[in-house]
Amino acid sequence: MEIRAAHAEDEPPIEAIVARAFGEEPDGPVVHMIRALNESGATQISLVADDDGIVGHVQLSTAWIDARPRLVDALTLTPLSVVPERQRQGIGTRLLEEALTAADERGAAAVLLEGDPDYYSRHGFTSAVSLNVLRPSLRIPEPGFQIARLSSYEDWMTGYVIYPDALWKTDMVGLRDPRLASIENALRINANLPYAADRE
Repeated sequence: MEIRAAHAEDEPPIEAIVARAFGEEPDGPVVHMIRALNESGATQISLVADDDGIVGHVQLSTAWIDARPRLVDALTLTPLSVVPERQRQGIGTRLLEEALTAADERGAAAVLLEGDPDYYSRHGFTSAVSLNVLRPSLRIPEPGFQIARLSSYEDWMTGYVIYPDALWKTDMVGLRDPRLASIENALRINANLPYAADRE
């Protein structure tokens, strides 16, 4: 299996893989997000896993950390997709490793993402808020907002994260209700915290 840069002719199979991996229709929200990122020029890295055909894909787009001295160049990782029949075979891990290497070579200070902390913590990511790198939206569950620090990262690089316009225009930042409410309540239960209504 080869991890390589995506080419223009790879766009249709990438979209098909993304739709299948996310359980969406072929023209679903994540596919619309990818198109918007590509069309706006926000996409910086797009890699595919090729094993006699494309079986996985990862994309990184422009982002910034609004630190006190200046804006810091970072990247946001979304989406990471592997076709369902090839999941749990290490393809996602290979894509993540290559994506972080490519981001580091570009000089990005960090890679940020929204995802399962149990999974991504095994691949170099940690809680962003623990480093005072703050979510661009309160709709992102705090444990899921994570960062991988790269070679050029320095301790002063703290502040709010700024996402590219394409993520806002396609409404792909964080979660909307009812998914957000159920996740927040599950987090409160796990942390033995009261529901929001209990505090009113």
